[in-house]
Amino acid sequence: MAAGGSRFLKEPFEVHEQRFEATEKIMELQFSQVEKRLERIEMMMQGLERRLWMTVYGVLAVILTQAVQGVLEYAPK
Repeated sequence: MAAGGSRFLKEPFEVHEQRFEATEKIMELQFSQVEKRLERIEMMMQGLERRLWMTVYGVLAVILTQAVQGVLEYAPK
């Protein structure tokens, strides 16, 4: 008999510990992938927000231009 005790008592704990470490590594990889995806989504949302505001400003500029042209048509010459 070995001085360290029975191998049948230690093996289940070692297997459990290895399984736990593997699960932690998998979870870490999954979380890093989720974080990368969220960063890409956030960047796409920022680009979409910029385009939306440019569209709003463009429409506003067209409306103001038409209003100024309308006022200039009725102004005395």
